[in-house]
Amino acid sequence: MEEIVRNVNDIVWSNALIVLCLGAGIYFSITTRFLQLRYFGEMVRLLFGGKASDKGVTSFQAFAIAISGRVGTGNIAGVATAIAMGGPGAVFWMWVIAFLGSASAFVEATLGQMFKEIKGGQYRGGPAFYIEKGLGMRGYAMLFAFTTILSTAFFLPGVQSNSIALSMQNAFAVPVWVSGLVICVFLALIIFGGVKRIGKVAEIVVPFMAGAYILMAIFIMVLNITEIPRIIFLIISSAFNLDATFAGVFGLAISWGIKRGIYSNEAGQGTAPHAAAAAEVSHPAKQGLVQAFSVYVDTLFICTATAFMILFTGQYNVVDPEGGFIVENLPGVSFGPEFTQNAISVHFPTLGAGFVAISLMFFAFTTIMAYYYIAETNLSYLQKDNKRKWPINSLRILLLVATFYGTIRTAELAWILGDIGVGMMAWLNVIAIIMLRKPALKALKDYIAQKEEGMDPQFGSDTLGVKNTEEWDKIEA
Repeated sequence: MEEIVRNVNDIVWSNALIVLCLGAGIYFSITTRFLQLRYFGEMVRLLFGGKASDKGVTSFQAFAIAISGRVGTGNIAGVATAIAMGGPGAVFWMWVIAFLGSASAFVEATLGQMFKEIKGGQYRGGPAFYIEKGLGMRGYAMLFAFTTILSTAFFLPGVQSNSIALSMQNAFAVPVWVSGLVICVFLALIIFGGVKRIGKVAEIVVPFMAGAYILMAIFIMVLNITEIPRIIFLIISSAFNLDATFAGVFGLAISWGIKRGIYSNEAGQGTAPHAAAAAEVSHPAKQGLVQAFSVYVDTLFICTATAFMILFTGQYNVVDPEGGFIVENLPGVSFGPEFTQNAISVHFPTLGAGFVAISLMFFAFTTIMAYYYIAETNLSYLQKDNKRKWPINSLRILLLVATFYGTIRTAELAWILGDIGVGMMAWLNVIAIIMLRKPALKALKDYIAQKEEGMDPQFGSDTLGVKNTEEWDKIEA
């Protein structure tokens, strides 16, 4: 069974997907004239604007839901895995895919807003919605919806819960099944409350968890301030095969950096548009810019914080593709949250393992919450109405079972299944947003034009010639 899973993963994560994601990021960066640089200030300003309604959440709540999906075990265990398999140079390629992916994130989130609709009294949207409405391809949209439900309700939750269980076992000797049970109990209390409860929890937990973790990283960076130039040089030289020590993993640095970057920041993967569509805004480009900023928070802030802590302290191993290790500073330690736990323990011997375990618990738990919301949205798309309750309750039970099972299965299998889920969604979504680029680029151009006239941008689908945006037609009327 594991061999079959590995073969499927190799097919999904071939070099073609890496080229597709990089190519899309480059293309959207050029066609938007690098909005990720030009409108950085606007992204931050929009983050705290807007109000909630009976149908939608605030821009910040939508941002928090998206961040709760982006910021997870990939920011701690994923960064460690990238370094272990590709050396320090992998961190540079995580930066690259985050910078380029920010433009892709804008496009997909703007499309999510543009083609949203009301189902069950709430805004719903995402790739399945904009594939059907924007491309007129119902079969393609249904394929994405089925794939996403399978990925977010079955494959991906286990990656997050597995990392929580292992870190709690390592830090506090808590049996993995106990962690699994506790996770499922609290998760059930939230997901049975619907999107409003998810938004409220994310709005409170996400700033707290990200802030505490970044503050710890900044403190360790201050303690190692003189080492920063050396670490930056190590990352860049390894990324371009200029460091003889890591020459053997140069190609792996690129592939693992991009793979873990995509897994962590989810730009182009098709997850964030679901949260973006739930926001109550006056123009789709507003939420597109907010979601573009969320990629920065995930990779350039949190993943970089993790990488610097690990590299400052030398608490990492690098696997030799030919067998053995190129660097083995931690004998007997596999890649994962242990790298970060050991790094913090260098400066805080009694705090490291526990701090990372608690951080990872918050990161991963909120990610599972976001996965449920995404799965629920795609189930809503497949249902003509939301009157039947058994499909949604079945989905909730499936996700809880997958979450618990993830805590007791091997970490390696959990990651491979998670990679398959991410890869399948990325293939389907990136192709779709490339095909749908014109409406998103029109929205950006319209937004900029209204801003230059001193207006608060309002979206007019008729003005832009965009069809099948019934919800925005109602708002205009």
